[in-house]
Amino acid sequence: MEKVATLLAHLIASVLFILSLRGLASQETARRGNLLGVAGMVIAILATLTQSKMEGFGGALPALAVGAAIGGFLASRVQMTAMPELVALLHSFVGAAAVLVGFASYLSLASGGHGGEAVAPGPAGDAGWHVTVVSPILLGEIFIDVLIGTITFTGSIVAFLKLKGTVGGAPLLLPGRHFLNLGLLGGAVALAVPYGLHPVGGVLWLGLMAILAGFLGVHLVMAIGGADMPVVVSLLNSYSGWTASAAGFMLGNDLLIVTGALVGSSGAILSIIMCRAMNRSILNVLFGGFGTASGATTKAATPMVGDMVEARATEVASMLASARKVVIVPGYGMAVARAQHAVRNLVSRLRERGVDVRFAIHPVAGRLPGHMNVLLAEADIPYDVVFEMEEINHDFPTTDLVLVIGANDIVNPAAQEDPGSPIAGMPVLEVWKAGTVIVMKRGKGAGYAGIENPLFVRPNTRMLYGDARVSSENLLASLPT
Repeated sequence: MEKVATLLAHLIASVLFILSLRGLASQETARRGNLLGVAGMVIAILATLTQSKMEGFGGALPALAVGAAIGGFLASRVQMTAMPELVALLHSFVGAAAVLVGFASYLSLASGGHGGEAVAPGPAGDAGWHVTVVSPILLGEIFIDVLIGTITFTGSIVAFLKLKGTVGGAPLLLPGRHFLNLGLLGGAVALAVPYGLHPVGGVLWLGLMAILAGFLGVHLVMAIGGADMPVVVSLLNSYSGWTASAAGFMLGNDLLIVTGALVGSSGAILSIIMCRAMNRSILNVLFGGFGTASGATTKAATPMVGDMVEARATEVASMLASARKVVIVPGYGMAVARAQHAVRNLVSRLRERGVDVRFAIHPVAGRLPGHMNVLLAEADIPYDVVFEMEEINHDFPTTDLVLVIGANDIVNPAAQEDPGSPIAGMPVLEVWKAGTVIVMKRGKGAGYAGIENPLFVRPNTRMLYGDARVSSENLLASLPT
């Protein structure tokens, strides 16, 4: 009866997780999707804690309470600008948990626990010597779980440090780095041989494999440039899912298998979508390096010629007030300045004046998949004025004014016009086709990826320098009454 109840709970939780993913596909249903996911997780935890074979129940409850308190505190205090690094850090928790469970499962097997068969003592003279027979499949599941989990753990830690700014966003391109990656991966996989041949005393080989996998995870992410971090975060999300699925096979837990497969496949699909939005392959992201010689092209980029023309807030406000159609392109600069609420107030005033204002979102804007959508939703921007790149790109020629807020590479015309550019071929928002382009930027330097943008010196472009929130507030104050 208990087994039937557990299977039923796992089935209900799996359905809720599927519905949760479906809800997260749209801004209008995202809140409901989150609630469904929470409900599924509560059911999964209760199903685990109420099993008769559950041991250490008294220690599990305090751990749950502490974990819930820490999670609630982080969720309530984290700023939206820090959300990408928080997500990366949470991925590292998944990897660390998988590694710890993997080692614990192996040590349990080696001591004759679940999955192993303890054979009685041998002949005289061998008293006290036991042999544990372990399923090769189970040993393989543990090995794979620890391998993927370690790569996820160390890679996510490096991604967290990069996004936080503790580690620089420039890619670390060591000589022969591809051979180094192959050597680390090959060495880790090769350790499966002595590990399998010595199933009882193989913890040493399992530990050595984890060390090699850890270095591989660090080097893989260190070699990836800052502009590729949205794809990296999505890939690490996929890794964490496959890690959970591997742990499910290892533990014989069907809910972990299903949940991990859902997260792993959805993360992989999202990564592919984002790579297509950058006109690149996942392998190019992982091993090419954004804006490096091993990236999309080896030709020399065309030098940017011209001067940036600065505009004052009063001038830009006058242009906004006289425009009929305005498109706003948000980027990471808006997130850093926490300008979304000031932008919302500006949009409300413009719409009151009869201006048609819409938002254009690039798939890789920000440092996290969907980062800009979340910021706009937090500021209560209506969903019906937010459009994806493919939905709005054809409207720029009939747009009077485009307001670019802290974005660089996603509006760079060099992607289409300069075959030597590091982002050549990348689909971008064609803002330069509008009547006037206003770029809100903190300074004259290149963007996060370090790539020059000829949009800034175009005849129809004006630069509004300063903090995006302050500039937005100045524009609102300067609008004609």
